[in-house]
Amino acid sequence: MATTTIELEPVQAHGSRELSANPSKPSSPRLAPAEHRTQAMGDDEPQGLSRATKLKLLAAGVSFFVSGTNDGSIGALVPYFIRDYELSTAVASVVYGANFLGWLFAAFTNTYLTQRFGLGGLLVFGAALQVVAHALRSWKPPFPFFCITFAVVCLGQAYQDTGCNTYVAGAKGAHRWLAFIHAMYMAGCFVAPFIATAVASAGTTSYWYLYYTFPLALGVGNLALTCYAFRDTIHFRGRPRSGANNTSNTETQQLSGSTSEPTKGAAQLVKETLSNKSVWVISAFFFFYIGGVLTAVGWIVEFLVEVRDGNLAHMGYVPAGFSGGGLLGRILLAEPTFRLGERRMIFIYCVLALAFQLVFWLVPHIVAASVAVSFVGFFTGPLFATGISIGSKLFPHEIQSTALSFIFLFAQMGGAFFPIITGALALRYSVGVLQPMLVALFACMTISWVLIPRVKQSSNTGLHHE
Repeated sequence: MATTTIELEPVQAHGSRELSANPSKPSSPRLAPAEHRTQAMGDDEPQGLSRATKLKLLAAGVSFFVSGTNDGSIGALVPYFIRDYELSTAVASVVYGANFLGWLFAAFTNTYLTQRFGLGGLLVFGAALQVVAHALRSWKPPFPFFCITFAVVCLGQAYQDTGCNTYVAGAKGAHRWLAFIHAMYMAGCFVAPFIATAVASAGTTSYWYLYYTFPLALGVGNLALTCYAFRDTIHFRGRPRSGANNTSNTETQQLSGSTSEPTKGAAQLVKETLSNKSVWVISAFFFFYIGGVLTAVGWIVEFLVEVRDGNLAHMGYVPAGFSGGGLLGRILLAEPTFRLGERRMIFIYCVLALAFQLVFWLVPHIVAASVAVSFVGFFTGPLFATGISIGSKLFPHEIQSTALSFIFLFAQMGGAFFPIITGALALRYSVGVLQPMLVALFACMTISWVLIPRVKQSSNTGLHHE
């Protein structure tokens, strides 16, 4: 049988190499170095993601899950620490103000830390702060100190949320990966009430604070995974870490919001961010959205116990229904939202969430309320990831990380302000004020979404590959 030798012309592309059917001719090189293979994978195989990128996306998802185990436990634990510390609802709501302080500090330091230590340094610092906070609160410190731990844990969450959202927004198929990490957050929120209620209601004396050993253990794993996955994006004083490969440098420059030698200072980036009108409009949407969600999750148990005469040991699981609905919403609605039009579908979701909130208010039945709350969670589930996706397309690339920091700041401002107002009004009237408050917040959320500018086809589309 004759043997046919085929000579292939070398392809003029980055990372290409000569191919020959003649074994006598050396392959130059037979195997590309790791960094060239990684970059070739990104250029020549656009349908796939490198192993390093997948690991980073997994680490981002884990960090969001850990954040969810903290945020999702608040509603279940509020009735317990109100009674244990002997607090009024107004004083108990101070923890939401502490949350806001953490996000406020992060908004003004995020850009500086990213330029100073790189994306990896920012994420590692955020993971470490969460470990410290959970370790301090797991032994029931005095209430003022307990409040401080909320500021510390939210500072850590802010650094990780901003860094991870910025990174994931630049990945191929960003809408899917954003849905993944935010679904992981809701998974943490879903698990948290079950564990928190089980721990808090066990025995005649409640040891509710021991719940925080759970996010503490997860936080240690999160810190280790973050250090490993993002080790090649850590640099100090604007100099890349020695040995970082070409892909790592590209990721750091493209996805951390800064270059290895920043061309603009942090103050200049903040100034440009605050002059961007889209930042303010999207911030208003997140202000009402997160304000409504955290107000609902934070006070729903107390409402069902005090107004609907529910059993505290059982009502602690209701926030899990909200979070479970949010988890399913972020998984099941991500692709239809992207395919059918993000603006149109999010508007529909906002209207449906408002409708089910009215059912929760007007139908005085605990089972009906629990089901309605789950549907509210389901339809508000996709809002966060989609809002981030829209924002990353509207903002110039160089201010993307800084813009997300300020959006998260306004989101947490709403998440702190409205639960505090609800707690103060509940002290004067009753926890029943929760219902009109939520209706107003979801209505404002819907209106603010309509006001968000439309994305131009040429606006930052390079970050969102299909």
